[in-house]
Amino acid sequence: METFSTIPVFVAVVENGSFSQAALRLGISKSAVSKRIRELENKLGVQLLHRTTRRLSLTEAGERYFEYALKAFIAAGEGIDSVTQLQGNPKGQLKVNTPMSFGRLHIAPLVADFLVRYPEIELNMVMDDRVVDLIEGGYDLAIRAGNLQDSTLIARRLAPCRSVICASPEYLAKNGVPANPEALVKHNCISYSYFSGGNEWTFHGDIGPVKVKVSGNYQVNNSEALHRAILAGLGIAKIPTFIVGGDIASGNLVPLLTDYNLPMQTFYAVFPERRHLPAKVRVFLDFIIERLGGDQPYWDKMELSLDRESTVS
Repeated sequence: METFSTIPVFVAVVENGSFSQAALRLGISKSAVSKRIRELENKLGVQLLHRTTRRLSLTEAGERYFEYALKAFIAAGEGIDSVTQLQGNPKGQLKVNTPMSFGRLHIAPLVADFLVRYPEIELNMVMDDRVVDLIEGGYDLAIRAGNLQDSTLIARRLAPCRSVICASPEYLAKNGVPANPEALVKHNCISYSYFSGGNEWTFHGDIGPVKVKVSGNYQVNNSEALHRAILAGLGIAKIPTFIVGGDIASGNLVPLLTDYNLPMQTFYAVFPERRHLPAKVRVFLDFIIERLGGDQPYWDKMELSLDRESTVS
């Protein structure tokens, strides 16, 4: 029976490619991981891993054992998921990954109410703009925007992620209001440096797509920093409404070129495929969808007065 308790350690070492990374995933020391693997090899009477200073690799015996160990590990996890569905109160540690700006602005404010409703859940939320490996990082769920690349993950739609072209009234009073997308070439267009389209903005109008190469004196890899720059009157930006919806509603920022549509993305919650969705994951998903507003998120329900452009002289 001792070998069964070592299976999660062995799987973590193989999936992470090192003792140290497996230790981080499991929340134990590197020496404890090494000791458990040695004990497993001694018990089985075979070497499972080739160890070098650079990397770990499976022996032939290790490959055979991993095939069955992984099945046992997945089956045990599904068994836990199945049992937790019967719990009256969802419980256990819930590890969630979310993009930095979206997490800070729209997920973090919900945490207190969520944990009051589900006090037996221990939430570990990691805000990071990098796309993480859910299995390697031990995440139960991640929030992502855009096109999903990993087909092995299950996705649940959370909310649309719309963008808007906008600027401050002060900037527009000084530099004028662009009447069409082509007019943007005469403006200081500041941008999010991780934008996949680079300095080319695409607009969809009655005659089809219009692509405009813009330029400006500021690029930044953080949307909230971009937000501060346009509020300060530095220039025009293309930015998600989940960041600027409140400022547009209050008149601190003015939406521009509203006769054109911008490419839209979607926020998804993604999680590893499993037969039974753990109760802690299910209630978290239901809670944030309820609070965000689904197909009409609360930041897009704010009144966007389209005639504000005409009031800027």
